[in-house]
Amino acid sequence: MLAQGLGITVIIVVLIYLTLNIYLGVLGYMRTKSSEDYLVAGRSVHPFVMAMSYGATFISTSAIVGFGGVAGLFGMSVLWLTVFNIFIGIFIAFVFFAPRTRRMGHHLNAHTFPEFLARRFQSKFIQVFSGSVIFLFTPLYAAAVLIGGSVFMASSFGVDYNVALLVFSVIIAAYVVVGGLKGVMYSDALQGTIMFIGMFVMLIFCYKQLGGVTAAHEKLSAIAPLVPGSLRSIGHQGWTAMPKFGWGAPEYNLWWIVISTITMGVGIGVLAQPQLVVRFMTVKSRRELNRATLIGGVFIIVMTGVAFTVGALSNAWFSEFGPEMTGRVVKVIDVEKNLAVLQLMKQNDVEQWVDVEGKSAPVKLSSLDQEPITTDFDGNVVNIQKGRSISIVYAKGSADEIVPSYITNAMPKWFGLVFLLTLLSAAMSTLSSQFHTVGTSIGRDVYEQTVKGHGKSTTITRIGVIVGIIYAVIISYYARESTFIARATAIFFGLCASAFLPAFIGGLFWKKMTRAGAISSIIVGFIVTTFWLSFIKDKEASAIGLCEKMFGKTSLLLDSPNWPVVDPILIALPISAAVAIIVSLMTTPPSKEHLDKCFK
Repeated sequence: MLAQGLGITVIIVVLIYLTLNIYLGVLGYMRTKSSEDYLVAGRSVHPFVMAMSYGATFISTSAIVGFGGVAGLFGMSVLWLTVFNIFIGIFIAFVFFAPRTRRMGHHLNAHTFPEFLARRFQSKFIQVFSGSVIFLFTPLYAAAVLIGGSVFMASSFGVDYNVALLVFSVIIAAYVVVGGLKGVMYSDALQGTIMFIGMFVMLIFCYKQLGGVTAAHEKLSAIAPLVPGSLRSIGHQGWTAMPKFGWGAPEYNLWWIVISTITMGVGIGVLAQPQLVVRFMTVKSRRELNRATLIGGVFIIVMTGVAFTVGALSNAWFSEFGPEMTGRVVKVIDVEKNLAVLQLMKQNDVEQWVDVEGKSAPVKLSSLDQEPITTDFDGNVVNIQKGRSISIVYAKGSADEIVPSYITNAMPKWFGLVFLLTLLSAAMSTLSSQFHTVGTSIGRDVYEQTVKGHGKSTTITRIGVIVGIIYAVIISYYARESTFIARATAIFFGLCASAFLPAFIGGLFWKKMTRAGAISSIIVGFIVTTFWLSFIKDKEASAIGLCEKMFGKTSLLLDSPNWPVVDPILIALPISAAVAIIVSLMTTPPSKEHLDKCFK
């Protein structure tokens, strides 16, 4: 274990790191004199702090551990999400959305994303409904981040997962509740810097171990025959190739998973993330936004690009340097390349190695002509060989365990400490922003709008943060499926895009967008998304269980290939946008006085 290997060094460094975060939380508390300070950091944040806070909030353990593990499973095709993150999440967001959001937010004196939409469309309902949705569903995304950090923390220190989860949550709660957004953004800047350094070092080590950039990718391409049969059947063609493209057959499922759920669901959904939009309202002028754009762009390239690249390349490393497995050869894939499938052996009735199919694993054998062992544990005559397999095997079939497994096996012990701080930083930066958003949604957007004579809502906001943390911890305790981190992230991003993005874009760029159009769009986007997740998307509908109870099957379109894996954003977002346009054209536009106030 890392803690045993490094001993007191680990403890000292982590304590210093946590002390710095506590100090920054206290500093934020000392500089928080008003609700504006607590909610939007006084609108005077330095561009470096803003950019690193935006990037660190955007990129979390869900990207490094969750999507890095998905890249280990699906391959380099996941890098299309990096392309979307840079083009949409940075370029489009900072160049087109951020300046108008900052300016309009100042004019309307908006402090939260729901309040921004509500004041733009003069609707208390929008603020209360949006705040309620954010309060209820942000903990799902937060749980994905908590799981990623807790899994690695548990494996690093050799402690129980539930203990790591509890400690992690208490640390984050401490400085979010106290410091408000100022404390969160100060900590984000520190954590983002650590994340950048840690990921850059990991990329260099990965390529060095595999013989350089070209050699590494050639090795990854060469082990395409080791793709498990369950993945090959849905279109996996190797870790350096795109999945099979088409429609109407199960062999095209993976393409729709990678493009609709991973790339579009997350890549487009970033534009309507409440915890990110509010960052645009924390700077004084457009000049600060321009200066922050380059910093944010470089940060996102390194963070997502490295996570996804190393996740995929981990397969090449494990096939060449990973621990050896022992098993019975049941199928020879390629004699020249020494590729075969092992029926994995059992010892003391405990299966030590399992792949995603649970029975056998394609492996790269050290030698096919070595002296065979003639009997297995039951005395049967078999050909038993040793070999090395892909990363998912060593992660015990869980994509969320791939990156931690790679770090534990491939990287030097000292890097385990660096990466531990990287993951702590990634998780804490995102979680602090998420829980701050959860608190403000219930305090500012729901409580203040529904309770007469409410007085100051800061106390309710802080209570909301605590409730949100408890809610996320409960989800994290029960939800531990193989790809939960990536799925939960995609669900939240897609829901925000479908429900809020048309109203947000219309509010920023279209003066004829009406209150009725915005309300209709938000409600329709939310309803279509929840219907699709409950009755069409197979994985999510199975977990919810409503469709199976009502109709006897996990998806209404289970017998129609591809539909059960299509992300709801492809359906809900176009419908939501169409409703916004049609209803706005049919209803009375806002008054000239209000529009002048918004767009002056």
